[in-house]
Amino acid sequence: MGGGEAGTSTTRAAGPGLGPWVAAALVFGSSAAVLVVELVALRLLAPYYGLTLETNTMVIGLALTAIAVGTWAGGSSADRVAPRHLLGPLLGISGAAVALTPTLVRGAAASGNPGLLLITATLSILVPGALLSAVTPVVIKLRLTSLHQTGSVVGHLSGVGTVGAIVGTVLTGFVLISRVPVSGILVGLGIVLLVTSVAVQVAGRRGRGDVVLGLVVALASLGAALSPSGCDVETTYHCLAVTADPDRSTGRTLVLDGLRHSYVDLEDATHLEFAYVEAMASVTDTAFAENEPLAVYHLGAGGLTLPRYLSTTRPGTTSDVSEIDAGVVAADVRLLGGSLPDGVEVDVEDGRLAIADLSPDSLDLVVGDAFGGVSVPWHLATVEAVGGLEEALAEDGVYVANLIDFGPLDFARAAVATTAEVFDHVALLAEPSALAGEDGGNLVVVGSDAPLDVAAVVEAMGERDLAWDALAGDGLDDWIGDAPVLTDDYAPVDQLLTPYSR
Repeated sequence: MGGGEAGTSTTRAAGPGLGPWVAAALVFGSSAAVLVVELVALRLLAPYYGLTLETNTMVIGLALTAIAVGTWAGGSSADRVAPRHLLGPLLGISGAAVALTPTLVRGAAASGNPGLLLITATLSILVPGALLSAVTPVVIKLRLTSLHQTGSVVGHLSGVGTVGAIVGTVLTGFVLISRVPVSGILVGLGIVLLVTSVAVQVAGRRGRGDVVLGLVVALASLGAALSPSGCDVETTYHCLAVTADPDRSTGRTLVLDGLRHSYVDLEDATHLEFAYVEAMASVTDTAFAENEPLAVYHLGAGGLTLPRYLSTTRPGTTSDVSEIDAGVVAADVRLLGGSLPDGVEVDVEDGRLAIADLSPDSLDLVVGDAFGGVSVPWHLATVEAVGGLEEALAEDGVYVANLIDFGPLDFARAAVATTAEVFDHVALLAEPSALAGEDGGNLVVVGSDAPLDVAAVVEAMGERDLAWDALAGDGLDDWIGDAPVLTDDYAPVDQLLTPYSR
């Protein structure tokens, strides 16, 4: 009898029970919420840190750290405190933290203090992520009414949590971000978590604590509505704004994630405000006969500045544009009075996929001006991508692309080396300080299988009062140095653009 009694006692666990469907719902929802916070954080931080590999790595690393800390702390706490008493505070406090995130992050950014922004951004992922991740071990503790069930309970709830994380990822990426502003997603999630917190409280626990958290969420909603986001609209990929030029009544600047991407004069398509666009126009004006209509393909729409210029200066020109962000296209249509310029057609698509559909020898000009933050998307910078564009160009066709780089210009050198791998003749246009390796900014690379009249391009830029110069031939080879050729197998674009490679 004594042995039998001892055996029975080892099969019992300390925690009170929790219904299986309630347990599954809590684990599913909290796991989904962690991934919603992670993905939305990428969008929230993009205007301040860019959409780079490093930003993605930082956010994913912080989210995984939060999951690890929360799981460990939640399991440890559940062994020391009545688990049911933990669930409400975990959900309620995480809801308040999530709802406050847009206000706190944007407020820190507005302060101009980079250290404060970094700390705020870090805590905005760590705090709610850890609290939400603690829910699963607490629920498991409540479900373990018998140690004979340990494997099935842990396995089932872990599986449910994984499914929740998948659903949170898919729902955010395919539905929420394309339909709801970032602040709306976070405040809405905060409200859901707070309501769930109240729902799981035992009788007598729904007191001032939940009232206080409710007030926090309400204030967070107000703060999110009032805090400046810098966006006229949040598109699938960008925080987008259109600003008026105080010095030119018809001038408008397209701002994506806080960066000036395009300038449009609503009444004069020949007015080119940005220097790199003037350089591209100078190439076009010298490479082709005056008023000659062209067949053009553009990677990236921006404000459709160059398509409008070509449509005006070369009547009959057809410009096919690939733009991945439908929100940018919609903004362009609104900006330009509800319709696109004559001869301009925009497809919402990834430019790399569109390259494969271009007809060989069908184009006179290809313009590369697609950016994610300040960098060219890596899959558009490789020798395979540039080679596909070269095949679509006629024998005397011209490829011209905008680059942005600073410091030692590691990425710019690699991009030019890649272009030189494909085309027989290559030139680089930029300010003399950039060509000398002393400064950075915009640079324009030009490639063609036909000889380039570089001197004529420099003269045309001078006529526009553009103090840019050009490198070609041996001088350009020296400038490129031992820079790598970018390929689909090796294209460390983000690293070449960051201080880590310097």
